[in-house]
Amino acid sequence: MSRDLDDTHDPDLESFLASAQKSAFPIQNLPFGVFRRAGTDEAFRGCVAIGDQVVDLLAVQASGGLGSADDALALTVGETLNPFMDAGSEASGALRRALVSALRKGSTREEQLRGCLVAMSAAEFALPARVGDYTDFYTSVHHATNIGRLFRPDNPLLPNYKWIPIGYHGRSSSVIVSGAPIPRPRGQKRPSDGAPPFGLSSRLDYELELGVYIGRGNALGTPIGIGDAEDHAFGVSLLNDWSARDIQAWEYQPLGPFLGKNFATSVSPFIVTMEALAPFRSGFSRNADDPQPLAYLTSNENSSAGALDISLEVELTTTRSRAEGSAPFSLGKSSYGHAYWTLAQMITHHTVNGCNLRAGDLLGTGTLSGPDAGSEGALIELTKSGREPITLPNGETRSFLEDGDEVILRGHCEREGFARIGLGEVRGRIVG
Repeated sequence: MSRDLDDTHDPDLESFLASAQKSAFPIQNLPFGVFRRAGTDEAFRGCVAIGDQVVDLLAVQASGGLGSADDALALTVGETLNPFMDAGSEASGALRRALVSALRKGSTREEQLRGCLVAMSAAEFALPARVGDYTDFYTSVHHATNIGRLFRPDNPLLPNYKWIPIGYHGRSSSVIVSGAPIPRPRGQKRPSDGAPPFGLSSRLDYELELGVYIGRGNALGTPIGIGDAEDHAFGVSLLNDWSARDIQAWEYQPLGPFLGKNFATSVSPFIVTMEALAPFRSGFSRNADDPQPLAYLTSNENSSAGALDISLEVELTTTRSRAEGSAPFSLGKSSYGHAYWTLAQMITHHTVNGCNLRAGDLLGTGTLSGPDAGSEGALIELTKSGREPITLPNGETRSFLEDGDEVILRGHCEREGFARIGLGEVRGRIVG
């Protein structure tokens, strides 16, 4: 892969910022986002997260810059990171190396960088990129099987699933940053007899996903080969693709999801770069009795290091649990390592017909359920489509989400010999 291990991944590397040690955002991570000081009308601008602070990249530029990475730095100071993403891995790698050097213990730039720090608690975050297009995939064979089994017990997987990365185009205007409220959607629902009822969804659900942000795009009519696919990826974030299962069930045939999915897609405020993810790669393979990927979807690099080990968890708080001061309830733990299709395969298949991707485009992995009980990535799986409600530790029960429920997705990467890094969190609270 194009992003190799280097001294920025040294597990012994420490920042002069004490809160960065044993944080989701140590110096080995440095994910990018867009922020301004909360309660102000300042322009949004680029930042990186470290410890419990963000580095204001506009302030870094104004205080003298970072020397050799100043061209890349200049691309981060606007209201979105799209220009920086479009500059490709050369820019993201150069700025990452310069920031690690500036933020490390003993740095000659410590005084300069300390003057550019803003506490996360005092920051307001926006979407890190202007999302021009959003595509949602279906990369977990376990999720696809669990969902299929609910409706087709004897034939849960459709015949195309193991041959192509299944996806559909979503609505980019309703991609929102963590913390934005989630209004309960309305729509038609399947009738038991006569006209379909219309009203608020009563089967509202979350989906535990990763988002993949495109970096440098490709020209219309020019496919991206699998050997080059990850050169077009900027990084990943957490993603919750909310779903109104009752609306979706009535509308999805014959053209797929529409109002059941387009009302909200929540993403975390920070993008963990492909450079930061380099230590957490693993091999990708299929069971011998499964169809092997067609030639355009396979390469030696994808087989040896195409998978990413990203641990994921979904948690829930309720109106009652927050009033009682209870910690969030864990609903499931999974991993992107269970995915049936890799990041590179998603990008390659998306463009094999000549489709052009652009910087800031967002790809969702689809719900990342694992193979075991407790690794379900959506309530529709966990409750068997509502037929088997779950009981929360405080005695409340849930088949689907109720008003006041807040869903929290978290993620991290951990491997012996490297620093643990986090993806942060994405939150959304249901409002009536």
